[in-house]
Amino acid sequence: MNSLLTSQQQELYQNPATIRKILNNCRTIAIVGLSAESQKASYFVATYLRSAGYRIIPVNPKADQILDLKCYPDLASIPEPIDLVDIFRPASACLDIVKDAIACKAAAVWLQLKIVNLEAAELARQAGLLTVMDMCVKMEHGRYQGGLHEAGMNTEIISAKREHRFL
Repeated sequence: MNSLLTSQQQELYQNPATIRKILNNCRTIAIVGLSAESQKASYFVATYLRSAGYRIIPVNPKADQILDLKCYPDLASIPEPIDLVDIFRPASACLDIVKDAIACKAAAVWLQLKIVNLEAAELARQAGLLTVMDMCVKMEHGRYQGGLHEAGMNTEIISAKREHRFL
């Protein structure tokens, strides 16, 4: 896959074991920068994750509700535990968001596809948060837990386990 990261950085921030751990264990996802506009990538990702059984918490200071869910202005305003902070904000905003994720005791942070902030990712990793950067959580869910292989996509995952979801 095309990535803005070096091969060493990919080993740290695009590690398949880390991705699987996040997808399997993080059930409550705060999406920072979730847009109310249905054509935006963040909205599409949120609806997909919600349909896959994840609990979504919208974080956007300009909205009261998104996807019929209460929207929070920032991570500190969320009154419950957060498993994963999924970031749809410019790279320059990521360091402050990661600091907030650490303060909220989130288990993981995920900087979406083409969002790269090495300082923020390293801070998260050093604080013990599972960290993924420059990848799409929806695509990775489809690769590891969804049905991309049934649609003819090469997921690079070889398994004898086969789900037939369309029968």
